[in-house]
Amino acid sequence: MSMVADSMVIARRNLIRMSRIPEMLLFGVIQPVMFVILFTYVFGGSLKVGNTTDPDVYKNFLMAGIFAQTVTFATAGSAAGIADDMQKGLVDRFRSLPMARGAVLTGRTVADLVQTSITLLVLAIVAVIVGWRTGTAESTNVGQILGGFGLLLLLGYSFTWIGALIGLSVRTPEAATSGGIIWLFPVTFVSNAFVDSSQMTPWLQHVADWNPFSATVQACRELFGNPGVSTSDAWPMQHPVWASLIWSVLIIAVFRTLAVRKYRSTDG
Repeated sequence: MSMVADSMVIARRNLIRMSRIPEMLLFGVIQPVMFVILFTYVFGGSLKVGNTTDPDVYKNFLMAGIFAQTVTFATAGSAAGIADDMQKGLVDRFRSLPMARGAVLTGRTVADLVQTSITLLVLAIVAVIVGWRTGTAESTNVGQILGGFGLLLLLGYSFTWIGALIGLSVRTPEAATSGGIIWLFPVTFVSNAFVDSSQMTPWLQHVADWNPFSATVQACRELFGNPGVSTSDAWPMQHPVWASLIWSVLIIAVFRTLAVRKYRSTDG
């Protein structure tokens, strides 16, 4: 309980800081909105989903990938925020207080999860405005839609722990921003987020199908009732909801352990 209480104090501190710097949230929303508009109107009609290049079909196929990309790109903000606190000596001040060591990182990741939730809500509204629709009432219900967004937030939360480890491992916020985002491009683009993985070369399709990012995207398409049913025999594509849960929990377990260990090893 002490760990939880300490984490909530740090989370509250970070949320207050975010509320006083509204441009952080504003810029975090603008980028995914631009991706929605660009991919919808630039690539829509030119990429094939199944056997069709219908722009409306691609629009519904695309949105799960955009949602997933948005929650994972929050990693860069987590990395930069922790690196900034380290550089300013704030983390050293936290270390002097009688609080759980992991609370500083947990509080930061929880605050980032709240910010990601707000961004995801705004993005979902924009998606509906540009024409995104879930499946019919017979195939998709509110519980499934909420479950899809829950998987997205869990994926985003797991990736913020990767960002936490990066933020603790570099010297400046600028390096943390670069290090927090550069590896995300191959993760998000070598996946089924923007194109059907069946159209890739066999070895690349295999990589895409076993990508943790792809599992969450595929799970959301199923839960949202959107097009993009995979023909792959890979287990994550046949059981995407379970694969998404397993991957996210595994990433949290591994990178939270590594981040907390790194935090402790830098104790002065």
